Amino acid sequence: MANKDYGSQSMITPLRRVLVKRPDEAFGSADPVKWHYTAPPNLEIAQQEHDALVEILRRAGAEVVYHDEAQPEHADAIFVYDPALVTDQGAIILRMGKDLRRGEEEALARCFEALGVPVLYTLHGEAQAEGGDLLWIDHDTLAVGLGFRTNTEGLHQLREALAGLGIDIIPVELPYYGGPESCLHLLSLISIVDHNMAVVYPPLLSVPFWQYLQRRGMRMVEVPPGEFETMGPNVLALAPGLCVMLEGNPVTQRRLEEAGCEVVTYRGNELSLKAEGGATCLTRPILRETP
Repeated sequence: MANKDYGSQSMITPLRRVLVKRPDEAFGSADPVKWHYTAPPNLEIAQQEHDALVEILRRAGAEVVYHDEAQPEHADAIFVYDPALVTDQGAIILRMGKDLRRGEEEALARCFEALGVPVLYTLHGEAQAEGGDLLWIDHDTLAVGLGFRTNTEGLHQLREALAGLGIDIIPVELPYYGGPESCLHLLSLISIVDHNMAVVYPPLLSVPFWQYLQRRGMRMVEVPPGEFETMGPNVLALAPGLCVMLEGNPVTQRRLEEAGCEVVTYRGNELSLKAEGGATCLTRPILRETP
């Protein structure tokens, strides 16, 4: 890893290189009914919010790389976490479960090629998997949410893709909740923010997964019901115990701080709240320090 500029099998080790996509006209002109947004985004304000988030990433020591390829039919392309998984050996290109997002995968693969990140595997056929359903529990353990965005064939191909890397995969069934049109990922319910510490929304977590986390000794900081819809569980760790979350979740923020975390907030009224994507969704870690 010393000579690599990619590798990211952790949710919490220091973030050193990260990919983002600045909101453009595809996002600003999105039809909220078509894209399941709460209202039409204000592009100028969304760009300002995104620029402020990028500055937070840079201040934390991350090199920020922009994914600049135009994708005029893809409003959700700003959520660069979803089309790929990055491992220490290269990227797995996923296959989006939301039909409107098909095509983002190939654009991100081209970006990785330009950045020197090798592609190990590309999901195909009937497989569906989105990054928002993929959670590194530790360097060698990946939880995979199974719901409307990631299916059993996607899980099967992920097992195939990761077979030679010594990674244990933990399937996690997701609830119906808002149905096929809403965006409920595994990372909508849980973020790992420090060694053996996660912020979680227990009412929608599966009991077996909750018990698994307890057996691992995971300390769980609970998000109150009033802060689930404002993405209280969607927290990006910039380093162990240093995290960034959407402003407007004061109870979750206070609980994280009381648990010993340093919390930085960003404003995302246009960028996040209207489009169902938080700090994790807006960033694709390319390089984190190896544990």
